[in-house]
Amino acid sequence: MDHSEHSLKSGLKPRHVQMMALGGVIGMGLFVGSSVVIQSAGPAAILSFLITGILIILVMRMLGELATASPATGSFYAYARYAFKDSPFLSRLAGFMTGWMYWYFWVIVIALEAIVGAKLMAYWIPDVPSWIISLVLLVLLTATNLFSVKSFGEFEFWFSSIKVAAIVVFIFLCGLYLIGFWPDHQANGFGEMLSHGGFMPNGWGPVLSGAVAATAFYFGAEIVTIAAAETQDPEKSVAKATQSVITRVLIFYICSIFLVVCIVPWNSPDMATPYISALKVLDIPYIAGIMNAVILVAVLSCLNSGVYAASRMLFALTKNGDAPRSLTKLSKNGVPIRAILFSTLFGYISILASYFSPDGVFPFLVESYGTVALFVYILIALSQIRLRRDLERTAPERLKIKMWCFPYLSYVAILGMICILVAMAFIPNLQKAFWFGLASLGILFNIFLIKDYIELTRLRRKYSEAFLTTSPSNKA
Repeated sequence: MDHSEHSLKSGLKPRHVQMMALGGVIGMGLFVGSSVVIQSAGPAAILSFLITGILIILVMRMLGELATASPATGSFYAYARYAFKDSPFLSRLAGFMTGWMYWYFWVIVIALEAIVGAKLMAYWIPDVPSWIISLVLLVLLTATNLFSVKSFGEFEFWFSSIKVAAIVVFIFLCGLYLIGFWPDHQANGFGEMLSHGGFMPNGWGPVLSGAVAATAFYFGAEIVTIAAAETQDPEKSVAKATQSVITRVLIFYICSIFLVVCIVPWNSPDMATPYISALKVLDIPYIAGIMNAVILVAVLSCLNSGVYAASRMLFALTKNGDAPRSLTKLSKNGVPIRAILFSTLFGYISILASYFSPDGVFPFLVESYGTVALFVYILIALSQIRLRRDLERTAPERLKIKMWCFPYLSYVAILGMICILVAMAFIPNLQKAFWFGLASLGILFNIFLIKDYIELTRLRRKYSEAFLTTSPSNKA
């Protein structure tokens, strides 16, 4: 079997990648998770999402630079290995840690989204046990990914289209309400935003801690660079997709959250469901059911993307011996079937853990995965700095997209993410996530050391035996 990266089929069309990029950051974090930040920071939650959004924009610009210059299976996993090629140990370590941390993040997301999806489905089918619905959702989207990369792309295209349409309609309707073009309502400036203690009622502390919490909400935008190896005309498609990140951050998060805090008091109990509550103020009929359906689509989209991202990263890990090579097997349609099944198997185990060990294993997984995502982003930034210098020296014509103000903004991004990690260690409600994430990192590092030791021992034995069989004394 051909194990080259060209074994994967280029089944994703430019429209698939564009819509994946547009809808990539619209998920539970925006529709539901944002309530936690707003209730803590007040209207200044806008700043929390802006701070984190700027960091994500910088990381995506770096990834866009590398992905257009050299589309590769596994994207930043391959870049991490190559960036540190001068040191074989660091090369193996950087690749192993980047790939497995990213895989770890997405398999937890797979389980989380399947569980949340079941809770949302209970709105229509309350009598069916949640764990059955979770398993059914995961089986259905596993089957979608197993069929072909094109089927994944089509599902994601329509999921993302619905999400984007919903958030655009939300912004349009709430905008009309705020400026007074809504029946029985007059414009009143910023509405509720400044009426309950001002813009920053609780000071800078909650704003900064909110920025830390918002980091995981943005994670997922980088999937378009992983899809580059399976995309028709990857250079053009990925370039356009990564450049659209700025628009997504500003419109989908910053603009929509601005409208929410203008319409719903930040300290109201209704802020637990911010988008539904804002539309209720507009007195739109059947809004609870409509928004429940939209949020369900967002969850299914994240679940679909999670299966894809985890399986492709696992497939990339097999190419350098960082994962069992038996997982490399491709179907006739060029889909890594064993990598998909292995990744979703962990998802099934996590779902069972959530129901049978709600106070044990599952909380550790949930608390640690966001911190792990930050470590991945830091390694991406470090890889970009090293590879950019290599490209400028050897193939500058391949730099179709360039990181702004290189290398200064790359270092700013790294410093910003390190600051977020340090802040997590001191913010009480984020300390557990920090230490669990660090524990996960330590476990992976020790697995790498054991794996590396076994491989080096095997190589030494192999070369020793080869030397003995070819030495003059043995020939005599």
